[in-house]
Amino acid sequence: MPRTAIWTSISNTLTRDIAEGRYGPGDKLPTEAALSARFGVNRHTVRRALAAMAQDGLVHARRGAGVFVAQKPTEYPIGRRVRFHQNLAAAGRSPAKEVLMCETRAADAREAAALGLAPAAQVHVYEGLSLADNTPIAVFRSVFPADRFPGLLTDLEETRSVTTALKRHGIDDYTRASTRLTAKQATATQALHLRIAEGAPILRSISINVDETGTPVEYGHTWFAGDRVTLTLQDE
Repeated sequence: MPRTAIWTSISNTLTRDIAEGRYGPGDKLPTEAALSARFGVNRHTVRRALAAMAQDGLVHARRGAGVFVAQKPTEYPIGRRVRFHQNLAAAGRSPAKEVLMCETRAADAREAAALGLAPAAQVHVYEGLSLADNTPIAVFRSVFPADRFPGLLTDLEETRSVTTALKRHGIDDYTRASTRLTAKQATATQALHLRIAEGAPILRSISINVDETGTPVEYGHTWFAGDRVTLTLQDE
């Protein structure tokens, strides 16, 4: 009878530890050094076992942080009204946002066309990181017409909520006019923010939100970590 490879035995043991609740979703596994000492092997063997578990979707590595037990993907509905905080709360997760950049600049050709603006019109750009239970699930960039919403960036930095910020500017409701989803691979910068490997699968969403008159108010790009979110298309 062929012997079980040592790295396979380690993978099986750690998988059993997870199944029996010794490590729960989101928990950090012991370091490679600690696991090497536990199993009496070198780090290369431990690394191979963890790589096999990652391939099976049981764990994921965060650059500079360690290896973590994978969480159940967050259910994220996409319909006529997409609201980040409401979606996460409905999924039983705690939502949060980190602001990466806010600036006002000239729109590029695609932004101007999406928002129905004149070429090189001024736009507000809001970039950040969306988190669920303190775990990053998406990087986003939202672009708004600057002339219509002059103080919007201040409100976004203060509230971390597009819905609240737009409401302060007289937009009581807005809906999704279009959504385009495309599979991509994470760039180095996206991987750093999302704590995933460069080249890991991500899902890009390009959307346009409009007010009650059908006028575009937001042109957005969102890059979701592929293993942390389940996007569900809904009719409303």
